[in-house]
Amino acid sequence: MADENTIEVAAPVDGADAAPAEGRGPGRGARGNRGGGDRNRGGGDRGGRGRRDDRRGGNRDEDQGEELIEKLVHINRVSKTVKGGKRFGFAALVVVGDGKGRAGFGHGKAREVPEAISKATAAAKKAMVRVPLKEGRTLHHDGLGHFGAGKVTVRSAPAGTGIIAGGPMRAVFESLGVADVVTKSNGTSNPYNMIRATFAALGEQTSPKSVAQRRGKKVADLLRRGGASVELAAADAEAIAE
Repeated sequence: MADENTIEVAAPVDGADAAPAEGRGPGRGARGNRGGGDRNRGGGDRGGRGRRDDRRGGNRDEDQGEELIEKLVHINRVSKTVKGGKRFGFAALVVVGDGKGRAGFGHGKAREVPEAISKATAAAKKAMVRVPLKEGRTLHHDGLGHFGAGKVTVRSAPAGTGIIAGGPMRAVFESLGVADVVTKSNGTSNPYNMIRATFAALGEQTSPKSVAQRRGKKVADLLRRGGASVELAAADAEAIAE
């Protein structure tokens, strides 16, 4: 009898304990469902980010599909003495162009040479500018560029002249797509200042077409002021292209 009473008394206690447990069970389930919903929402967000990354990746693929001319102009190595030895770093200067009138330069620093070159190339692609070319081979007019202690002079040249330029300036005109040009550098031989002075001179280049649009005139009217006949000025105006 004692055992039966004990069992009878213990049964309600177990039931009482079970009741809250059953009550807590759905709570945990609800929280679990909420967690699952959050996870689903998070998955949706991650999916959205993935789609945005895919779009960005597509733009990068389009940029990489364009054929660019890359010229390594200069690499500088610097060292820092630390406890236990020396720590080396590298700085690269790169010029990038499409050979059709667009070019840019960039500077990159890293502990390794390939990484420095890749950083400089990426910076050069972002800083590309367009320069109007005459007949797609030379400049429209002469120009002067100045940066720091560097001074450069660029002049248009007839067909067959070639690129008369040395050092960093040659890399700029080769990547730009210029086939005939005469240049002269005065002052510093620092490649960084020479490159910046060259781009300063190229930034001042204008074409007769852009000048005619700015002044509200025709290209033939501007060319006739040089003493050319009407027929010759009209022919030259038709041949001029950006």
